[in-house]
Amino acid sequence: MFPVRQHWLCKALGCYDCCIRCIGAVPYPSLVATLLCYAGMALFCGCGHEALAQTEELVETYFARDPKDFEVMASFIKYFQFVIYGLASFFFLYGILLLAEGFYTTSAVKQTFGEFRSTQCGRCLSLTFIIVTYILAFIWLAVFAFSAIPVFFLFNMEHTCHNINILAETTPSINQHSWICMDARQYGLLPWDAMPGKSCGMTLVAICKTSEFHTTYDLYIATFAGAGVTLLALHEGLSA
Repeated sequence: MFPVRQHWLCKALGCYDCCIRCIGAVPYPSLVATLLCYAGMALFCGCGHEALAQTEELVETYFARDPKDFEVMASFIKYFQFVIYGLASFFFLYGILLLAEGFYTTSAVKQTFGEFRSTQCGRCLSLTFIIVTYILAFIWLAVFAFSAIPVFFLFNMEHTCHNINILAETTPSINQHSWICMDARQYGLLPWDAMPGKSCGMTLVAICKTSEFHTTYDLYIATFAGAGVTLLALHEGLSA
């Protein structure tokens, strides 16, 4: 009876050692970086796609009367939405490569197979991956800065509406505030000859109270946050 128990005990200990070895071989920094990358890209691509569609509707309804005035902007939005599809596919593959690279370079694997077991081809692949990640980090830094522009525009728009509301409570004539405007042409959303191209006074306040405005604002904030999370994931990928 005792040899049977000893056999099962050794088998259980062997499974325990195997599990500990597997857990120790997991590259946790690379795993965290991969999860951050997927979460950031999900926010950036999903919310960015919807934010662009909402922007087109917002500008078409309140800032441009002639469809030709926002024709260029509509084309840019359509092409950038296709770019978003490509970014989602690319970063999905990049996340897999990031996790695979983490498994390849983890210290547990080096302890198992030896420090000098990797081939010259493997070292070249690792170096190539690091260089690509650095390039992506610099490019994505520009994307992160670019995604702040619509947030800045909508924040200024909401802040202007808030100021008009305060002035309307203290000034008897609402028409005195018609000079307070938000001009979409100043931010490059519309050409300079677009009419009206801007919204002023209480008309601007009415736009700020619409659900389209608040939805677009929230979507751009989520897009900006997703770009930041992706940038953090690239930094973690370099540190892993």
